[in-house]
Amino acid sequence: MERLSVLGLDVGRKRIGVAGCDGLGLIATGLTTIVRQSFAADVAEFKALVEERQVQRLVVGLPYTMDGAIGKQAQQVQHYAQRLARALDLPLDYMDERLTSLEAEAQMQQQRLSLRDNKGLIDRKAAAIILQQWLDQRRYTLAHPRS
Repeated sequence: MERLSVLGLDVGRKRIGVAGCDGLGLIATGLTTIVRQSFAADVAEFKALVEERQVQRLVVGLPYTMDGAIGKQAQQVQHYAQRLARALDLPLDYMDERLTSLEAEAQMQQQRLSLRDNKGLIDRKAAAIILQQWLDQRRYTLAHPRS
């Protein structure tokens, strides 16, 4: 089985939650939260992660509207993600991220963690949920190829 290294991103205006996966592509875990500065500074932080983890692909959560449309926020995320993927020379996939932040917050409440004091943790958990969905979808597609 080939090694897989993918970064999942939850792109926000102030922060970007970052998740990675194990080498088999089974489990996603939150890695870090990047506080957005300039695009060049963001790219520098991502380049270090990409080199360290030998990343092969980016998976970015796309915040569709509740009716499934691509609104202004999703367009901004797409623009940023495309620029980042070009700067890092990596392929890019999108996953529907609707409600992932709420799911991350619910996980934190179950663990009795403060939401107010852990914004970065919410972002990392949301990124892990986005990446886990992508990994699960990929595994299903590989196990059930179309005839």
